[in-house]
Amino acid sequence: MARLSFLALFAVALAGIAQGNPVEQRSLQQQGPVHTTGGWDYAVCGVASDPIEIKSIEITPDPPKAGEDITVKVNAYVHRRIEEGAIADVTVKLGLIKLLHKQFDVCEEARNADADISCPVEVGEYSVSHTVALPKEIPPAKFKVEVRGYTVDDDDMVCLNLQVDFTKRFFSAAW
Repeated sequence: MARLSFLALFAVALAGIAQGNPVEQRSLQQQGPVHTTGGWDYAVCGVASDPIEIKSIEITPDPPKAGEDITVKVNAYVHRRIEEGAIADVTVKLGLIKLLHKQFDVCEEARNADADISCPVEVGEYSVSHTVALPKEIPPAKFKVEVRGYTVDDDDMVCLNLQVDFTKRFFSAAW
C-alpha cells in the first residue's frame, strides 16, 4: 500500500515542483472528488497559486486490484521550474490510524525510477505514467492517502487526498 500511495505522489510530483506564492493570493483549485469509482477517488486540496496544477489522474485497472499491476498516469501543468531538493510527504491512514508517514526527495526518486522526466523540469504540460505490481496481500480495507509536496524553499507545492477501497473484491465466476 505504501508503494501505491507513493506512485500517485510520484507522478504528481514529477509533473511540477517549484516556489509557492503568498498566502493572500490563494484560492482553492478544486473542491470535492474529481474522480470516483467504486474503488478509488481523489481530490485536489491545494490552491490556485500552487506551482502544480493537476489536470487529471487516471489509474489502470480502474478500480485497482490487489495482486495486479497498476499504472498511474497524471496530467499536470508546471507553472514554475522544478528544482532539486523538492520533497513530498505521504501519509497512509486506515480510518484514524496512521499506517505510514514517509518523506521523499522527488528528484532523487525520479532518477531511481528511470522516469521519462528529470529535474530540473521547465514550465509546461506534462503527462507522467508509472507502473508497479500491487501486492496480493493488501488487506480488504479503505485507505486514505494524503500527499503534500513542498518546494526546495519549503513552500507549499501540491496537495492531494486519495482514497483507495480494497474492500470490494472483483472476480468472475466460471460456469
